[in-house]
Amino acid sequence: MHAMTRHRLLAAATLLFALALLLHGPIPQWSSYHEFADRRTWLGVPNAADVLSNLPFLLIGAWAWAALRDAPWRLFALAIGATAFGSAGYHWAPDNASLVFDRVPIAAACALLACLFLAERVDPRWARPAVLGAALLAGAASVLLWWLSEQAGRGDLRAYLFVQFLPMVLVVAGLALRLRPLTGRGVSDAAWWTTLALYAAAKAFELADQAVLHASGGVSGHTLKHLLAAAAAAWLLRAAIRSGSPR
Repeated sequence: MHAMTRHRLLAAATLLFALALLLHGPIPQWSSYHEFADRRTWLGVPNAADVLSNLPFLLIGAWAWAALRDAPWRLFALAIGATAFGSAGYHWAPDNASLVFDRVPIAAACALLACLFLAERVDPRWARPAVLGAALLAGAASVLLWWLSEQAGRGDLRAYLFVQFLPMVLVVAGLALRLRPLTGRGVSDAAWWTTLALYAAAKAFELADQAVLHASGGVSGHTLKHLLAAAAAAWLLRAAIRSGSPR
């Protein structure tokens, strides 16, 4: 299949995802969203397991920042590190206001990841500073749109969900279309698939928060979600470092 055809199919997959969200109609945040299963306090830290399980994001972000020399990937590492602060702050006192600061770095990381994949496999211009800056603004705007919709009493997560899941759509479609790194060096297909699998598992545990705590007797699904999402970031950043961008 010609490269241009593959790129058009990738664009079509993105448009179909956006259209599906548009036609679905508003997606509200469920009313019990802030009611996490594990509310135990430890050493004065409320919701300790969900707060402290964000530490790996900070450690992984710092490690990758020090090991990478490629500026776009370092920016992604910075977003991963910032996720630790946003998510820990939210879980310390869960409400919509603190959730804004949780979702902004997540949206930033997802927007950057979409650009990084496209820069590696479609066109290097996706990693230009202006494009990355626009992606970061789009990510922040998606969270702002959700916040404003909540304030108006008609909560709608569609913009944020588009930003959060766009990398998964692009990576799955791109790998299925056999898009290869343009320079012959880049994150391997296997590393991308492993990252996707870990992140999908994280989302599954997030949805099974209470059930996992009851089954395990000690750890909740949301705590495991943090650990698996951090593992996904670590696996991908390790692959980026090994692909040729360490200091």
